[in-house]
Amino acid sequence: MVRPEPPEIEGTQHLHSGKVRDLYRRDDGNLLVVASDRISAYDFVLDTTIPDKGVILTQMSLWWFDKLQGVVPNHVVAVDVPDSVTGRAVVCEPLDMFSVECVARGYLTGSGLEDYRRSGEVCGVPLPGGLKDGSRLSEPIFTPATKAAVGDHDENVSYDAMVQSIGEDKAADLRTMTLMIYARAEELAREQGIIIADTKFEFGARRDGTVVLADEVLTPDSSRFWPADLWQPGRAQASYDKQIVRDWLTSPESGWSIDSGEAPPPLPDRVIERTRAGYVEAFERLTGQEF
Repeated sequence: MVRPEPPEIEGTQHLHSGKVRDLYRRDDGNLLVVASDRISAYDFVLDTTIPDKGVILTQMSLWWFDKLQGVVPNHVVAVDVPDSVTGRAVVCEPLDMFSVECVARGYLTGSGLEDYRRSGEVCGVPLPGGLKDGSRLSEPIFTPATKAAVGDHDENVSYDAMVQSIGEDKAADLRTMTLMIYARAEELAREQGIIIADTKFEFGARRDGTVVLADEVLTPDSSRFWPADLWQPGRAQASYDKQIVRDWLTSPESGWSIDSGEAPPPLPDRVIERTRAGYVEAFERLTGQEF
């Protein structure tokens, strides 16, 4: 996919475009983070977009940042943004970002399940035998991953590898904060009938060394959301996240193979509509607000 150039926004300089977000520096030194409607899967940014996705991700992140204020500081400075990106952008403070994805897992699925089936461990964390797809873990585990560039693949790594990368003290801080945030978020989501099976966070440091929660947080892009009343270990779970997209891409109908090296095909309208509906339902169930 050749993505169009990000729009020019007055008073800003475009710095970088990721899989979903476009990053700008404002004249005052703060950053403008704009969430697009792009969607990625299997390390590809798809040709297809999901209507309203960027707005949903931004508003859900803001809701979570507010709920987590007593747990961890965050990077949001303001929501007063240019009209062209209203609802899908936030003003954030610049941070020195840590080069690691901080993943919390309360349930076994996805790449964690693959690791477990190979070795009985996830990122070096040993787990008991007999666990299935969707099994709830006796306690949440911290499983870091490398932060990959667009088109590359995030790789699960051990905690020891993370220590070697960013140092023992910072690694310990990020592990503690990740599990604290997950515990609080899992509790809040469960009250609304949603299981957060796993999620990933990104952190940065201020000049004074304060560790700050950054990027997006607890959205259907960065988390697996399951309806609690339909949870059943031993099978693929119903979800409110982009698993719908992954499932279609790996189905015979798509005609695409993950091993082909070729970009995935455009999504059919019904997959787009179901994906958007899932994102909207997750937002409305969690926040109690109508989208």
